[in-house]
Amino acid sequence: KAPVGLLSDGTVLRSKMENQVPKVPIWEKGNLTLEEAAVYSGIGINKLREMSDSKDCTFVLWNGTKRLLKRRRLDEHLDRLFSI
Repeated sequence: KAPVGLLSDGTVLRSKMENQVPKVPIWEKGNLTLEEAAVYSGIGINKLREMSDSKDCTFVLWNGTKRLLKRRRLDEHLDRLFSI
């Protein structure tokens, strides 16, 4: 990373943001955790968990035991529903 500045004693100044992971807005993420999907969709975590438990669920992605919801496919699924 490029230094932000240099002090007279030779100390290199670096940005405070250098070691931080950039935050991506939820609506730009491809995969969401249950908590993020609940905030994004307005549907409760338990209901999302119930909806994504099915083996035929097209919007769930398993990373080991971690459940991620595919945002675009979740949107498409919700567009087809009349009620939850």
